[in-house]
Amino acid sequence: MFEYDARHRRLWIRGQRCHHGAGGTLVAMTAVLGLVAAHVPEEKPSSDAKPLLALILAGGALMAHDWEDRSMWFQRGRGPR
Repeated sequence: MFEYDARHRRLWIRGQRCHHGAGGTLVAMTAVLGLVAAHVPEEKPSSDAKPLLALILAGGALMAHDWEDRSMWFQRGRGPR
């Protein structure tokens, strides 16, 4: 189910390569949607928004870290070894 290449620090889950950037995109977009959903009726964000803002920043950092491989983030299958 899981495969890890320690030499190249790569992870596959059920044969699908996992990239930092793809994970960061999912984390950031989920946090943005949560922020929008939680604060639609309010005019100004409360302190409850801080954890979601932290997740947005963390997702952005993951995407920035893996930016060179962005063309492969959502490719299906094992990808290049």
